[in-house]
Amino acid sequence: MGSSVTIAHYILMLQGMLWTIGLSLMGFVGGTIVGLPIAIGRISQSKALRRSLGLYIALIQGIPLPILMFLCYFGISVAGFNVPALVAAGMAMTAYASAYLAEIWRGSLQSVPKAQWEAAECLALTRLQRMVHVILPQAVKISIPPTIGFLVQIVKNTSYAVVIGFAELTYTARLINNSTFKPFVVFTVAAVLYFAICFPLSHFSRRLERKLKRA
Repeated sequence: MGSSVTIAHYILMLQGMLWTIGLSLMGFVGGTIVGLPIAIGRISQSKALRRSLGLYIALIQGIPLPILMFLCYFGISVAGFNVPALVAAGMAMTAYASAYLAEIWRGSLQSVPKAQWEAAECLALTRLQRMVHVILPQAVKISIPPTIGFLVQIVKNTSYAVVIGFAELTYTARLINNSTFKPFVVFTVAAVLYFAICFPLSHFSRRLERKLKRA
């Protein structure tokens, strides 16, 4: 019949929730660092650069995230390096997030009215100065709602780290269920914890989008 779910189990799930948040932040921050240069490169004047970056995005988006997790964890181990599950999961989430964030931000950059690009050129600014002082501030406003919306997807997709044994919320819930045989209770609690993370982000994204539309 299994044992009952105890306070210690709930505490363990809260710890898994914290690891989920930490892995989400790793993926988002890493995805930002890698994805922003890719987004800018995707609108560069170099055709070769645009194509090579487009190939990277197509490759990452074409590989399921669990497979990326496997490749980062076991692939590097084959090369003779011992990679902790957290590092491998963070690398996979960074690659995954960078490909999607790059496309979100590329669309935001290209959504800036053409007149703004032409006006920046008339000011005799360098391309970098035009991007930093004129284009990026406007693109940021456009990109904030979809970026926050994608952050919700990052949080939920951290559950794929279960395939490499990383003890985030889903993995912790499975361990507890295997010892208690109380799937309804355990996974209901896990769902509530995911909701507690994702709902504030989704709500903030919708409010921000309405505010920006009014502005």
